[in-house]
Amino acid sequence: MVSMKIAIAMSGGVDSSLAAYLLQKEGHDVFGLFMKNWEETRPDGTCHAQEDQHDAQRVCAQLGIACYTVNFTKQYQEKVFSSFLTDLKAGLTPNPDILCNKEIKFKVLYDKAMSLGADKLATGHYCREENGKLLKGLDPSKDQSYFLYAIKKHILSNVLFPIGHLEKTEVRKKAKESGIAVHSKKDSMGICFIGKRNFSEFISQYLPYQEGDAVLPDGTLVGKHRGTAFYTIGQRKGLGIGGPGDAYFVVDKDIKNNKIIVAQGKNHPALFAPTLIANQVSWIGEAPSLPFDAEAKIRYRSPAEKCTVSEDNGNLLVTFEKPQRAITAGQSVVFYQGSVCLGGAIITSIKKTSTASS
Repeated sequence: MVSMKIAIAMSGGVDSSLAAYLLQKEGHDVFGLFMKNWEETRPDGTCHAQEDQHDAQRVCAQLGIACYTVNFTKQYQEKVFSSFLTDLKAGLTPNPDILCNKEIKFKVLYDKAMSLGADKLATGHYCREENGKLLKGLDPSKDQSYFLYAIKKHILSNVLFPIGHLEKTEVRKKAKESGIAVHSKKDSMGICFIGKRNFSEFISQYLPYQEGDAVLPDGTLVGKHRGTAFYTIGQRKGLGIGGPGDAYFVVDKDIKNNKIIVAQGKNHPALFAPTLIANQVSWIGEAPSLPFDAEAKIRYRSPAEKCTVSEDNGNLLVTFEKPQRAITAGQSVVFYQGSVCLGGAIITSIKKTSTASS
């Protein structure tokens, strides 16, 4: 392999750390870039990102490579967090990690890497690139291609995913064998800027509570809620609605009247729909000719399900072979053909032309 100058996005975790090690082992000139996207101070006075920054610098020092900290907090606030809050106010359930990859990691950070003379940008994502195509990571439980569907082909061609062919257990094993300091560090969880904190408590710092009614599909009042922005379709925890029978789940939201619609049972028919409408379409390469058959994921942890993608008044109409549970406006639907990720779009609504049995 020809030696290249490669910038590696260092998060302070085991994935990017092993990626840096593997690239260096291949003979490349590697340097690290640690992104600071969020300004926050904990009650003890420490910065939320300090620990990860310290770990990133520690690994880079261990490998003998430079590590630069780049501050993108302003860009993150403008391009990601403000959009996140706007969508929540509109009753949507946005995915800020997808927007962060699109607007920050593979745009602002990519440009920074290129300005520092890098030939390629590398990350610790569990996915693969081949001839300008985005492929699933070989570990099905860790594949992160869902989060990267909005990357354009000309960017993707200059990106490396050194651990995309590995399983997570193998990554930790190789990191430990290589003596990488963070080999046993736990993975980060949840939305990047919220982490393990309570979602409602965090969001209430930015959006005021707006109490409204929680009602059954027939309109029967069964409780109160804090505001539609604090709930998502399929949610069970935190509803505060008791009573006999199965647990309650959010099945819909009436934004205009500030109501959430709930129903009992994990598989209540109101939670299922066979068809969704999406816009803000982003294809990695050339747009496929409509209609076409594919598999699609409606959220990161859901399996890819067979569907037909067609056009509907300028939007995408996605019809699944079998009804999908808890399709959620604001989330992304991402399309695959085999291991190739074609691209995706933002879900706007559903069409309940049939129901699933409970």
